[in-house]
Amino acid sequence: MNNSKIWLSSPHMGGNEQKYVKEAFDTNWVAPLGPNVSGFEHDLENFQNDDVFVAALSSGTAAIHLGLILLGVQAGDEVICQSFTFSASANPILYLGATPVFIDSEIDTWNMCPIALEQAIADRISKGKKPKAIIPVHLYGMPFKVDEIKAIALKYEIPILEDSAEALGSTYKGKKCGTFGDIGVLSFNGNKIITTSGGGALVTHSKKVKDKTVFLATQARDNAPHYQHSEIGYNYRLSNICAGIGRGQMEVLEKHINLRREMHDFYVDFFKDIEGVTVFQEPNADFYSNFWLSCIVIDSDKLGKTREELRLALEASNIESRPLWKPMHLQPIFSDYPFYGKKVSEQFFENGLCLPSGSNLNEDEKGRITNALSQFFK
Repeated sequence: MNNSKIWLSSPHMGGNEQKYVKEAFDTNWVAPLGPNVSGFEHDLENFQNDDVFVAALSSGTAAIHLGLILLGVQAGDEVICQSFTFSASANPILYLGATPVFIDSEIDTWNMCPIALEQAIADRISKGKKPKAIIPVHLYGMPFKVDEIKAIALKYEIPILEDSAEALGSTYKGKKCGTFGDIGVLSFNGNKIITTSGGGALVTHSKKVKDKTVFLATQARDNAPHYQHSEIGYNYRLSNICAGIGRGQMEVLEKHINLRREMHDFYVDFFKDIEGVTVFQEPNADFYSNFWLSCIVIDSDKLGKTREELRLALEASNIESRPLWKPMHLQPIFSDYPFYGKKVSEQFFENGLCLPSGSNLNEDEKGRITNALSQFFK
């Protein structure tokens, strides 16, 4: 029996990636510009389908960093950030010397709680510190409560930097995630729904903002015959080679989304009769998740087993799983910063698990997952 590692979310090539990469080599376009970069951006703009402009960058983290700069965040400012997320959502706030203010989750989408958000904004304003930006996250591909969050942002006139790193292809009321904020962020890291090996993108509704993003991402070189710099720049542009991988991946994006959603259905079917296990699902028809990762929450009181016991059982079968994100307000580096909410995200972290979700899992691997889960829950 094959006992090779079953990964949580491994890269899945579509077939034409090498064609675009070969073109880059054949034409000597191996720099952070070229036809693959512009072609990849064009493909993404067409996919998002909301009159957006896309700047391809070296990572989603770079997109968040530049997004904060474009929104005017400076040292000493405060930025509101979802606590239940990966650290890349929050790290760029510290890059700029600003202060993160963390917000707890709500139970429907696991994302930023609108009630805690408004409480935080009102409290920070009362302390003379109106936040400069809000970073909500579409966690694991699940759209956050867009209408509620946008209404609060509009009420207090605070821009939204929309972290859609995990949600390419997800929609809210038929509109693509990554297009709701003043600025949106995408990621193409190796474990994402499509990959460029490493890469990301900034999404904007303004050509001027895209041009400024590209300027900052290419070391902010002024228009002069010599090297002249009037602003601090960054080496954040995506290479033409990596963009070639992205162009091939865009050809199979819809297929990958469908396959991820099929994996989610696989777990829904498996757990349907197991009391004490809840599969993370869309709250209603307004939400359409790419189910980048399929996740469960275990009620150990009902089940008599814990999330960690399941993780170790899967590990013993050479199957990777992972606890849900540890909230940022519990992380040592962020523990001294303000937090608003209750213990919703803490409970998800303590009891939740991400299960293998790749679009390239075959029937044998699904069988091994089924057997391992069945042995644990029998």
